[in-house]
Amino acid sequence: MVFSTLHDVSRNVAEPASLQPGHAVSAVKMCRDRGKASSKRKQGEESAFSKLTPAQQRAWLAFIRLRLRLTYEMNRQLQAEANLSLADYDVLNALRYEPEGRTQITALAIRIGWERSRLSHHLRRLEGRELVELRTAPTDRRATEITLTDQGWAEITQASTGHVELIQRLFFDGLPDQLVEPMTVALESIYDNVIERGTLPRPAHES
Repeated sequence: MVFSTLHDVSRNVAEPASLQPGHAVSAVKMCRDRGKASSKRKQGEESAFSKLTPAQQRAWLAFIRLRLRLTYEMNRQLQAEANLSLADYDVLNALRYEPEGRTQITALAIRIGWERSRLSHHLRRLEGRELVELRTAPTDRRATEITLTDQGWAEITQASTGHVELIQRLFFDGLPDQLVEPMTVALESIYDNVIERGTLPRPAHES
């Protein structure tokens, strides 16, 4: 009787979804579809990158690896030694080379290659730390003028010492002297091409 009861109950227990015939077919189809999608993605990625020659691929990957690593190391060193981020340094350093440490937001955004809105937000934070001063431009009431404060001058000057030491150690110590000139020519050529074909105009100080 007990056996009969258990037997009757077992008839009412549904098979796991994965064991049911319809679901099994669906699972197989799903696996095939995923495999096809993965294969298509792989083929798409390979075909896109294969437009570059092997030499170009090598050069581009070398540049990307270097850019990512140097960005990390420079940001880390600046934060640890000068309490500045790399973004802070880029803004303050660009201002330092403007006449009297002063320029307008649009001109500075073009010089460092930032969106104007991003730069505006960042400048507000720097202003809160008394590193820059923002005011309406006297020659154009619609424009905002940025001036590097005395504290900003002091901090960017102090930060530059450790920053340059890092550049020497990580960048130039790994670059043989005979390659400095050809690398410089190559980078200047690429930069000119970006200026010509990119979306930002040439910075005013380079005109």
